[in-house]
Amino acid sequence: MRSLDYLLRRGVFTVVTIFLTVTANFFLFRVLPGDAVTNLSRVPHATPELQHALLVRFGLDKSKWDQYLIYLKNLLHGDLGVSFTYQQPVSHLLVEDLKNTVLLAGVGTLGAIVLGILSGVIAAWRRNSALDHLNTGLATLVYAFPSQWLGLVLLILFAGILPAGGMSDLFLFDSPPFWDNVGDVSSHLVLPTITLILTAYGGYTLVVRSSMLETLGADYVLTARAKGLSDRRVVWQHAVRNAMLPMVTMVALDLGYVVGGAVLIEVIFSWPGIGMATYTALSQRDYPMVQGGFLLLTVSVILLNFIADLVYFRLDRRVSA
Repeated sequence: MRSLDYLLRRGVFTVVTIFLTVTANFFLFRVLPGDAVTNLSRVPHATPELQHALLVRFGLDKSKWDQYLIYLKNLLHGDLGVSFTYQQPVSHLLVEDLKNTVLLAGVGTLGAIVLGILSGVIAAWRRNSALDHLNTGLATLVYAFPSQWLGLVLLILFAGILPAGGMSDLFLFDSPPFWDNVGDVSSHLVLPTITLILTAYGGYTLVVRSSMLETLGADYVLTARAKGLSDRRVVWQHAVRNAMLPMVTMVALDLGYVVGGAVLIEVIFSWPGIGMATYTALSQRDYPMVQGGFLLLTVSVILLNFIADLVYFRLDRRVSA
C-alpha cells in the first residue's frame, strides 16, 4: 500500500503540474506586446478590414477566456492548432522537428553520460592524484561555460572544417543514397553534439565522483576488498552500481532540457529541431507554434522527472518512506 500511495501521489502531482503548465503556456504569450495580426498584416496599405479579417480567421477576436477554453478542448483531442505562418497543423510540423531534436539529444546525452561516468570513476579511484585534479578541474571549467558561448567558440574554430549550419547539405540530390545521407547528417551533427557533450559531461563527472567516494568507503566495498577481489571488479561490480542513484535524477533533468529543445544550441547551429522552431515562431508571434513548442519543452521535463521518480523508487525503496 505504501508503494501504491507513493505512485498515486507522484502521479497526481505530475497531472496537476502539467495542467498548470498548459494554463501558463496559454496566457504567457498573450500578455506580450504585439500579436500575430500586427505581424502578418505589416504590408503596404494594410486596411483595418484586413486586420479584422485576420483576427476572425485566427480566432483572436474572442475573449482570452473563450480562447483558453477552446485551446483546452482542442488539446484534449490532441489538436495543437494550425500555424498562423505555415497554415498547417502544428502537430504535423513539430513531429519532424521532434525527430531531429531527439537525434541530437540522444547522441549528445549518451556521449556525455559515458564520458562523465568514466571520468568520474577514474577521478574517485585516483583520489587526490594529479589525474583526479585534472579531471575535476576540467569538468568544473567546462561545466561553468554557457552553452551558447561554447557553441559560438566551436562555430568560429571549426566553421571552415566541419559543417556549421543546418542538418544536411543543400547541394546534395533530393534523394541521395542511404549511406551518403547518413554521412552528411553525421557530419552536420558533430559540432552541436560536441557542444552538448561538453556542457553536460562536467556535471556528470562531479556527481559520479562524489557518489563514488561515498560508496568506496562503504562496508560492503571494504568486505569485497578483504576477499581479495580485483580492483576492477570492486569498482565496476560493487561501487559503480550503487553509486549511480544520483545520476538517475540528473540524467532525467538533462534529458528534459535537451529533448525539450536546447533552444540556444539549435539556434546557433541552425539545427531544425523543436528549439529552432519555437524561436522562429516566437519572433513571428505564431501563437499555436510557440504554444506547441513550449508545451513539448515543459511536459518533457515534467514527464522525465516523473520517470526518474519511478526509477529512483525502484532502485531505492527508502524514497517511499
